[in-house]
Amino acid sequence: MAVEERSSGPGTDILIRKVDSHVTALRAGLHGADLELAERLASCLRELVVSTAQASAADRAQVRAAVHYFVLRRESRGRLLSVRSLAAAQRLVNKAAAQLGRADLVVEGRPVRGGGSATTDVAAHS
Repeated sequence: MAVEERSSGPGTDILIRKVDSHVTALRAGLHGADLELAERLASCLRELVVSTAQASAADRAQVRAAVHYFVLRRESRGRLLSVRSLAAAQRLVNKAAAQLGRADLVVEGRPVRGGGSATTDVAAHS
């Protein structure tokens, strides 16, 4: 009898579904660089969820917090996610990736008109 080894549990599946569901909703309202940033953040989060499935409770909690921050859209207006909120989520996701030793998953700032980056030009868009 073969034993199937699972790398993820129900918590992992739930977090990935939350990320996927949120990105699906964002596709209806975001376009261009904003949508691209949201997609890259979602990809990073999915990878963090999977790679920490068997990690310590503290590491899993850090990833779970990053997922919830991305999904909850604290600074949203209506159904659209503001640039500031995406930039804030980007900072949090990048911090989690770096602290978990996954610098390869850090999401770089998206280009904006004028040559700046989204993370440095947030105030200009407020």
